[in-house]
This record gives sequence, structure tokens and C-alpha cells, in this order.
Amino acid sequence: MIDKATTLVVKVGSSLVTNEGRGMDPAAIARLAEQIAALGKLGKQAILVSSGAIAEGMLRLGWSKRPHAMHELQAAAAVGQMGLAQAYETAFRGHGLKTAQVLLTHADMADRQRYLNARSTLRTLLALGVVPVINENDTVVTDEIKLGDNDTLGAMVTNLVEADALIILTDQAGLFDADPRRNENAKLLKEADASDPALEALAGGAGSAIGKGGMLTKVLAARRAARSGAHTVIASGAEPEVLLRLARGERIGTLLTAQTVPLAARKQWLADHLTVAGQVRLDAGAVRALVRDGKSLLPIGVTEVTGEFQRGEVVTVLDPAGREVARGLANYSAEEARRIIRRPSGEIEAILGYVDEPELIHRDNLVLL
Repeated sequence: MIDKATTLVVKVGSSLVTNEGRGMDPAAIARLAEQIAALGKLGKQAILVSSGAIAEGMLRLGWSKRPHAMHELQAAAAVGQMGLAQAYETAFRGHGLKTAQVLLTHADMADRQRYLNARSTLRTLLALGVVPVINENDTVVTDEIKLGDNDTLGAMVTNLVEADALIILTDQAGLFDADPRRNENAKLLKEADASDPALEALAGGAGSAIGKGGMLTKVLAARRAARSGAHTVIASGAEPEVLLRLARGERIGTLLTAQTVPLAARKQWLADHLTVAGQVRLDAGAVRALVRDGKSLLPIGVTEVTGEFQRGEVVTVLDPAGREVARGLANYSAEEARRIIRRPSGEIEAILGYVDEPELIHRDNLVLL
């Protein structure tokens, strides 16, 4: 499957591009650049999502332990980004390739205009033969270092440019049926459906002390990437020429396949929101209308509204048990929604004094999860 992919997103973890967390590893970055340059000769284009900025910043600042304070993490990221960009620029220049640093936050993905601008920029860079090197903009965010990770960012970039495959390079051989660091009989999972919920139980907890992502974030990233039809490979970055071998069709690591029909671009944008402004809880009949019949969400089927949101903001849709079943753009604010829930659409004007739409969320602005 990967051999047929023409646009790849390659995510590399901190442990692969740093000297055990002590600054960038030029030799490792050179090997990575060599492989990506060779991919270009095979007719494939790659976007690189790279960790390592905080580790490089720690080295430059003389810190031996990763700080916990947000302002110190942001300072380390700001200092480290200089070294990260310099290391990749030098490595790719040796192969006659130009690079571009792109710093993103989840807010860039949540705002529709910024999302479209980012997609246009990345596609333009690829068309120009430039290798985008992407990282989270940890310097300016308030919560992305804590709740974000580059596995998730890699999946979101995959969906953003509608790439064919996401390759997550890590310090493990792939996904095992048990933790290989604790169980010598653990077996490597060769292939699975990315949407299989059983994979979460196999993924375990976080990995190294330097990086933030564990195997669970990689499994969830694969599920997210599958929404746009992209397959995911989780493989060891220590494997010789791993990218080229995958591109030639060799099976390495764990392949998590996209078995579902890809979402339309607008609905993919909705699904990729990591944070939402509020929640609406439905009765069983409304859930059936959405999930089984593909209907819009009417106020009469909503039993509860939580959070504060304005018209046009993304809200999450819960079933009676509190499970998320969908996300969508609200046609009314939270305050207005609380006044019209459990009431027929024909009464909206009498209650609010006006009516914008008969639906609380129209089906064209709603994505099932």
C-alpha cells in the first residue's frame, strides 16, 4: 500500500533525531534527509513532522532535565527551533533540496480560514519541490505542549494536505500485543484496521522521558489519518533505509489501514478539532436520526446544552450515555440553544423572536465520529 503512495507525511520522534535528548544528532538527520531526497527520485513527495526542538533548547540552555513550567518549556522550544531548522537546512542542502519551516498550532487547524491557508501553503511548497519541516508552535501556545503531540500533528497534517500515507518513525519496531520492554514474548502486530478499538488496549502508556508521545498517541493518530483515507505505518527509525524500503513495498513495522470511506474535506476539518466550545446531549431518537438516517439535528431532540458557544462554533454531540457521536457547527448560541431545546422547530421564532435555521446543526455541517 505504501509503495503506491505519492504524498507522504513522515513523523520522527525526539529519540531519533537527538543524542538521547541532548541536542540534535546531525548524523541521524543526515540519514533522514538522504532518504527523503531519494524518495523524490522515486516520484514521491514528503512532509516532515519533527520533534526535537525542546531537547535542542535544553542543550543550548544547559538544562539537564526537561522543565515542567510552561514558560520554561516555551523558552526551550524558542531556542531549540533555531537549531532544529539549521540542522535540517544543512542536511537537505547537501542534496540540492530547499526546506521550509512551518510552525502550527491546533488553533490554526480550528479556524477555517487559517486551515485553508495552511493547506494552500503546504501544497505550494510541495509543488515547488521544497521539503516542509513542521513542528508545533510551542513558543506561543498555552496548552499544546501539555495536550498536543507531534503524532497527532502528523495525522492532522496528513488530513490537511490529503496525503496518501502517514509514516510514524519511533524507537520501537511497531505495535506489539504486549509491552516488548517488559515481555520478551511480545509479538509484533503486522497489520490491522486503524479504526479497530482493540488497538487502544494494546498501545500502553507513554514512552521515553524526553518525548511526549507514547504508542497510544500513535494508534489514535492512525485512526485520525484514516478519516481522510490515509494508511499509517508505525516503524523503527533505526531500521536502515526504512523510508525507501517502505516506498518499495517492503513490510516493516505495523501497517494500520484505512478501511472507511474518506470524509469530505470540510467534514474532515470538523473532525480534526481537538477542542470544542460546548456540548449538546441527545435523546435516543435524535441519535438514530443522525447516525442511521443521516438527518440534521433538530432542537427537539436535544436534552441538554453545556458550555458557552456562539453561532458557527464547533460543538460536540453526545448520545444519552455521554459518548461522542458527532461534531458540528451550531446554528445558534449556547444561550439560544438552551431556550429552544425540546421544542419543535416551528416554535423557534416565537421563543427567540427570530429564526435563522430550523436545525440546531445542519447535516452538511455535521460529521459522524
